[in-house]
Amino acid sequence: MLVCICNAIRESDVRDAARKGASCPRSAYQTLGRRPRCGQCLPFARSIIEEESVGA
Repeated sequence: MLVCICNAIRESDVRDAARKGASCPRSAYQTLGRRPRCGQCLPFARSIIEEESVGA
């Protein structure tokens, strides 16, 4: 599933970045070599990162 349409970032990309230590959407996007554009994806990305941190 796409999380960020502007950057073509998938849910699996965000989950992988969270597992590698990203603690917020901006740091996850930075890990992927991108940055948020319109910002509509940030709440969804944040929830994915929180899920990964709880599961760790």
